[in-house]
Amino acid sequence: MGFLNSLRLRARRAMRSRALRNLVLLLAAYTLLDALRIQRIITGATPPREAIAKRPRKTQKVYIAGMHYNDGALIKEHWNAAVLGLVDALGRGNVFVSVYESGSWDESKAWLRELDDELFKRGVRRNVVLDERTHLQEVEEGEKDDGGGEGTKEGWIMTPRGKREMRRIPFLARLRNLTLRDLWRLTDEGEVFDTVLFLNDVVFTADDVLALLDTNGGLYAAACSLDFSEPPSYYDTFALRDSAGQAHLMQTWPYFRSAASRAAMMAYADAVPVRSCWNGIVAMPAAPFLAPEASGRRLRFRAVADSLAEEKHLEGSECCLIHVDNPLTEHLGVWLNPRVRVGYDGDAYRWANPAEGSWVSVWRVIVGKWEGRLRRLLTSDSVKEWVVRKRVREWEAEGEGRSEKGVDCLINEGQVLVYNGWAHV
Repeated sequence: MGFLNSLRLRARRAMRSRALRNLVLLLAAYTLLDALRIQRIITGATPPREAIAKRPRKTQKVYIAGMHYNDGALIKEHWNAAVLGLVDALGRGNVFVSVYESGSWDESKAWLRELDDELFKRGVRRNVVLDERTHLQEVEEGEKDDGGGEGTKEGWIMTPRGKREMRRIPFLARLRNLTLRDLWRLTDEGEVFDTVLFLNDVVFTADDVLALLDTNGGLYAAACSLDFSEPPSYYDTFALRDSAGQAHLMQTWPYFRSAASRAAMMAYADAVPVRSCWNGIVAMPAAPFLAPEASGRRLRFRAVADSLAEEKHLEGSECCLIHVDNPLTEHLGVWLNPRVRVGYDGDAYRWANPAEGSWVSVWRVIVGKWEGRLRRLLTSDSVKEWVVRKRVREWEAEGEGRSEKGVDCLINEGQVLVYNGWAHV
């Protein structure tokens, strides 16, 4: 009898073992097939570059705005040629090119002068500003002007380092607004542009921009590329927020915590819904930037209030806050286009745009989906978000007329300008 019971026990264990093994095999097979399905979608969804270039498109007037700081090698090897190619693709008479370079100590100015010359030869309207003021001069001259009293200079705060320092974001917002001066001048003269195209210091092609302009059938408050500096991690974490207003779940594919953003990314849609993005190249309808200045409705770049940054140690990107302030955001949406991928150097661009195969491997799909599941199950940003919202509520209550609607953009951090760039404080 004992022998029979032993056999029955062994048989049950074997059946359970086989059932578990079969379940694992089924799960593995499903995971692999699902990864192959997603990669096939990614590989098959992107039209050849030649098809993008030949696609019929409505003629539009595009105001191109770019900023540079110590980007000499990039400008020389990639940026100038890409801008010239883009100008030809859009039509030389349909564009205005505005470039603002500030305080570089490399060869950026020399190569931008060459771009200026080439645009002149092509009869392209442009304004290439080469600012000699370095970051060190900005800081030193600001220190002289800043008395630290009641009328202290805007953009300067007392930092945790125990001294008054110049904030980075108001500085960047001011420079970005400087790139728009000719847009406002031309508007006052009666010329109307359809689109403002912001070009960061990235490697791109004219076809990349043409594809970006077609995002979501051309209906958007903003359309952004996806940027890479050290692949496979994407770069601009400061500005990107998913459809729920949350920061990324992970820096690698599929990136997002919110179901809507994640599903669109896995479907490789050309329009992934987000609350905010910048990520290398951004196209926005020009209309909000063209509102009369006297109306108080003109869209421009800004930072959060100095008092919020100083008293509550919070900061937000000007490239996130612009979407909060844009009146078109609610109606047309902000979209990330993963089919348009740019890099901060040639290697990153080539990784993101391989000549053959997919930029997301089968293994990356498998790892990304399972890592994402585990992160959603085991991690949460609720505490960080609660801290930020609590600080904003306190700040608003502590002063009359205080308000900040860009809470999703804010992080528990300070950023200041220093002689060779910027620093966390």
